[in-house]
Amino acid sequence: MTRPPISEAERVRREREVSFAQGSVRYEGGILPDEVERLNARYIDGEIDSDELTAAILATVHHG
Repeated sequence: MTRPPISEAERVRREREVSFAQGSVRYEGGILPDEVERLNARYIDGEIDSDELTAAILATVHHG
């Protein structure tokens, strides 16, 4: 499925959102798996939306 490109403002918003989540995980002593980091990058790039990101992370955590 081809998505329309996201705006630069949306990309920056997504980067901040992911960065905050990553910081929260690190603060709690956690480490995000590489697969989750790849999913985060796809989200930031606009390849997947928030719902898809959440579903993919949950699938990775529960099956990975």
